[in-house]
Amino acid sequence: MLYALSVCGVSMDYLYFPGCTLYTKAKNFDQTARECSLLLGFELKELPEWTCCGATFPLATDNLMALLPPSRILAKAREQGTTLTTLCAVCFNVIKRTNHLMQKDHEKREKINNYIEMNYQGDLRVLHYLEILKQEIGFSQIRERVKTPLSGLKAAAYYGCMLLRPFDEMGFDDKERPTLIEEFIEAMGAESVDFPYKIECCGSFQSVGSPEVATECAYKILSSALKNGAEVVVSTCPMCTFNIDHKQSDIKEKYLGFKTVPVLYVTQLLGIAMGLNPQCLGFEQNFVDPFPVLKEKGLV
Repeated sequence: MLYALSVCGVSMDYLYFPGCTLYTKAKNFDQTARECSLLLGFELKELPEWTCCGATFPLATDNLMALLPPSRILAKAREQGTTLTTLCAVCFNVIKRTNHLMQKDHEKREKINNYIEMNYQGDLRVLHYLEILKQEIGFSQIRERVKTPLSGLKAAAYYGCMLLRPFDEMGFDDKERPTLIEEFIEAMGAESVDFPYKIECCGSFQSVGSPEVATECAYKILSSALKNGAEVVVSTCPMCTFNIDHKQSDIKEKYLGFKTVPVLYVTQLLGIAMGLNPQCLGFEQNFVDPFPVLKEKGLV
């Protein structure tokens, strides 16, 4: 059975749900997380035979069918251990909220268990990878293991929607003024840049049906970060990263003079600080190449 212990040199394993996007468009997110985990003394043990979480938490309260995939994930994870972690903010949102429902709503829990033919009671801990770094490992411990302090780099933490909302169900840091990613950035030795759009929506799936809406959302977020001095933006969400990274070509066409800014996953930033081989950082998947600014700072 997989479980969590405090670090202090002890090798640990955490059950890990990667989700679909981290096997495709966000492989660099997954790869850097796995590599950095080993350097920090724990391993991400992939949940066997996992399926898609569904990508959205149902808005209709009686739509139990949409809750079956994440409930099955939770039940299978509970058979393996007591803690499940994930990286993708969307997966985290769906799984964490489903777990909350299974804990609080006895009637729905019973119906869902009947559907999936399992007996899950909501007694699994669901932690985001960043929560493991802060709560289980400790940012102070990580700071001591940093090989390449990111001195001189100004990084803006972008939370987006899914890590935080709805506040009562997610319980991920302060609902109005979160600081967890900023604390992480500072533990890497970088300067954290605060900006007012850090918890605003990136446009999400509007990038498919109404791409101009997502472009405008991305422009507001990035312009705010740049105005406050950001040299890179740090994200935990593949959907957000697509919108605020890949949309920069559309932004440049619409807003002349817009200066592009690299968007890094939190684990890429961690990988730089931990001294990962640049080939393991997956920069080729970033739309805006972060190498020039990192080279300018002497970090790669």
